[in-house]
Amino acid sequence: MSERLINLQPSCAGDYDPSSLSVPEALRRIDIEVQPLSGYQRLALRDALGRILAEDIESPVDVPAHTNSAMDGYALRGADLPETGVRDFRLVGAALAGSPYGGALSEGECIRIMTGAVVPDGSDTVVMQEHVEVHGEEIRIGPGNRLGQNVRAAGEDIPRGETVLRSGKRISPAELGLLASLGVAEVQVFRRPRVAFFSTGDELRSLGEPLREGDIYDSNRYTLFGMLTRLGAEVIDMGVVCDRREDLHAAFRQAAEVADAVITSGGVSVGEADFVKETLGSLGKVNFWKIAMKPGRPLAFGRVGGALFFGLPGNPVSVMVTFYEFVQPALRRLMGATEHEAVTIRVRSASRLRKRPGRVEYQRGVLRRSDDGEFEVGVTGAQGSGILSSVSIANCFIVLPQDSGDVEPGAFVEVQPFEGLV
Repeated sequence: MSERLINLQPSCAGDYDPSSLSVPEALRRIDIEVQPLSGYQRLALRDALGRILAEDIESPVDVPAHTNSAMDGYALRGADLPETGVRDFRLVGAALAGSPYGGALSEGECIRIMTGAVVPDGSDTVVMQEHVEVHGEEIRIGPGNRLGQNVRAAGEDIPRGETVLRSGKRISPAELGLLASLGVAEVQVFRRPRVAFFSTGDELRSLGEPLREGDIYDSNRYTLFGMLTRLGAEVIDMGVVCDRREDLHAAFRQAAEVADAVITSGGVSVGEADFVKETLGSLGKVNFWKIAMKPGRPLAFGRVGGALFFGLPGNPVSVMVTFYEFVQPALRRLMGATEHEAVTIRVRSASRLRKRPGRVEYQRGVLRRSDDGEFEVGVTGAQGSGILSSVSIANCFIVLPQDSGDVEPGAFVEVQPFEGLV
C-alpha cells in the first residue's frame, strides 16, 4: 500500500500540486520562447483589416491638409474684432468645403464659410453664424469673440512626417480610416502564422461518423478552428489521431514540417494512454506540462522541430480557457502584435463563488448591470470542465487568484470580458 501511494501523482481535480507552475511563471516562460515571425506581406489597404503592421507609418501629409473652419460662420481678421460695442463687416464672398474663396481678405472684410472649408489668406478667425446679424451684404458682430477661434490649423491633428502607427499595431476599422485619410494605399504586414492542430483519443469520432458505445464527437477541433480563425491564423486541421505512439510520432513530425505552431487537445494528463508528452520529449523539448489553474492544469508547452507546441487538456472548457489565457497571447506575439494582454476589470460578485486555495480559477460568468446601475457578475451555474454550454452562456471569465478561497456576494472580483478576448 505504501509503495502504491508513493507512486501516485497529484490528480488534475486536486487543488494543490507542488510541481505545477504558477500562471505568471508559465506566461513568462512562453514569452521567452516566442519571437515574431520574420515573413511579411504587402497588402492593399482593405485586405489588411485584422492584420498586424510590420512597419511604422509616417504621415506623408498634414492632417488637416489646410487651415480650415471648424464651424459654419464667417471668416475674418481677428484683429478687426470689436472689444466693445459692435462692428459691421463687408461680405465679399463665400467658401465651401472643396471650393475655396480665391482672394485674400482686407481690413473690415469677411466671407461666408462652411465647416471644413479653407480659411482664406488674410483671415485667421471664424465667428459662428449664430453670433452674427446679417444685413444684406454686411454682417454685424458684437463683443465676446476672440482671435483664432473656430479655426483648425494645417497639421493640427497630424503633422507631415509624424509616426502615426507603430509596427505591431493590429489594423482595425479605425486604422483603415486613418491610413486612408493619409492617402496610404498599401501597408506591410506580418504574414499569418500557420497553426496545425489535431485531437487525440480513440473514443473521438468526427461529425458524420456513427457513435459506438463509449464514443463521443470531437468538439475541440471545431472550437479550436473557430478561435484560430477569429485570431487570424492560417489553420491546418489534421483531424483525430489515435492514442498510439507511432501515430502520434508521425502526426507531430508532419505538423512540425508545415506549421509555426502545433496544438493538440487531449493526451497530456497522467493516464496510461497519454503519450503526447512522451512523444514530444522524443521529438523536441518540453518546457512545462502542469499549471496551477482550474480548469486546465495539464497544459504542455515546448517545441517540436522548429514549431511551438501547446498540448491542451481534453475537456472542452479547459481547451477554451487554456487557449485564451496562454495560446492566444503567444500567437499574437508570434504574429508581431505588441498588444496581447487581456483587459480585466473589478466588479462586485452577485454570487457566492466556491473555491479552494491552490490554483487560479477561471469561472464562467455573466457580466451585467445591477438594479443600482453598477456592473456585477454572477456565475453561469455548474463549472465543470466538460460543460461547454457554460462558456456559451457566459460573457466573461471570473478570475480568482491562486491563494483565494470562497468569495461572498458583494466582494470585488477580477473579470475578463469576452468582448475583445474571444
